[in-house]
Amino acid sequence: MYKLKATIIKDLRILTRDKVGLTLMFIMPVVLAIIITAVQNSTFELVNDNKVPLLLSNKDKGESGKQLIEAIDKIGMFNLKQLTGEQSEKQVIERMQAKDALIAIVIPADFSAKIQATAKNIAGRALNQFGLNADSGKGSGKIDPLTMYYHPVLQRSFRSSVEGALRSALQLVESRQIVRNLYFSINEKQLPASLEDDIVNNQVLINEVPVSKDGSKRIPNATEHNIPAWTIFAMFFVVISLGSSVVREKRNGSFVRLKTLPTSYLVALISKQLTYLAVTMLQTAVIFAIGVWLFPRMGLPRLNLPLDITALVIVSLICGLCAVSYAICIGVFAQTQEQANGFGAVSIVIMAAIGGLLVPGFAMPHSFNLVMKMSPLHWCLEAFYGLFLEAGKLRDVMMNIIPLLIMIVLIQLITLWGLKRKNLI
Repeated sequence: MYKLKATIIKDLRILTRDKVGLTLMFIMPVVLAIIITAVQNSTFELVNDNKVPLLLSNKDKGESGKQLIEAIDKIGMFNLKQLTGEQSEKQVIERMQAKDALIAIVIPADFSAKIQATAKNIAGRALNQFGLNADSGKGSGKIDPLTMYYHPVLQRSFRSSVEGALRSALQLVESRQIVRNLYFSINEKQLPASLEDDIVNNQVLINEVPVSKDGSKRIPNATEHNIPAWTIFAMFFVVISLGSSVVREKRNGSFVRLKTLPTSYLVALISKQLTYLAVTMLQTAVIFAIGVWLFPRMGLPRLNLPLDITALVIVSLICGLCAVSYAICIGVFAQTQEQANGFGAVSIVIMAAIGGLLVPGFAMPHSFNLVMKMSPLHWCLEAFYGLFLEAGKLRDVMMNIIPLLIMIVLIQLITLWGLKRKNLI
């Protein structure tokens, strides 16, 4: 016990001298967590809360053009800026280049006339199918398309959402005209406004319910998505300090001197694992504390800790042990500190990318499923997400913990094999 205590003190002293390693283990993850969470939270607010600026040039003087504008406004996702006067499409583009809006819609001049002709044609054909003689009107042709200008910064997925909302507004206007024509053809009088609203606006509502283990309906925020991911990233970046420490001890002859003493290098390995496991737990505590107390003061969503704190501690310990085991393994096989730092840092970024930390797993190609499951960071992230996002307990994340434990055993065995191969133990 005395030997282990002395070795731990030695490792702590070495750790406190490694200023670069401490910076990478603590400062970098904190900065990343703050920046990425702020950016993602702004994106969530843009999609969910804030309205998208939309320029609207209405060249149509009829009723359908006004109805379309009202329908777009009722969607609730746009901040309409109607252009006054006869502004050309060139002026609309100039306004967008000046970043007055991200999207612009130009309603053609004959929009109402074409909508009315098409609605009358469809209503007449429908009545003829029912055996009622009705004037279907002349061939109305196709309605001139609306022109939608968009800023290149908008991604295709967001543009698809905007197009879907505009199509819904167009469908509402077209349906309203068809219903009016059908009613007038049958009753020879105008459709009452109350009945028209009941027919056109009679839609089935959609109740959105997030799936969670405890049955709660709380929607996870951007902080709960990002803090666990960057905590894992910070844990595995102990490879910079720990890997270099192992390489230094190999190169300065510490291993050889240990063989002359009444102790084993396994004691030194256990010491390093305990010391850096404590470091990973401190990283977790610091980053979680920032999410709980600092983020609300910065205007970011607060990190809501899982109800099962015991499960959170156990998952953090296992993830930290996996990170420490990997770092020691890199240090054993690396010949120089440059190799340990370079390979360690690059491999962590690669495993983070394929593991779902940088790109969500559901967005990856199907062929990446097997590769993704080979990354220990993937299982760490799934375990944390099971607690934070799904409100699970320890038993709910056991299927994520078991693969991690298997990986830890394999990494430890590879490390021992490397030590014996190099005659270090």
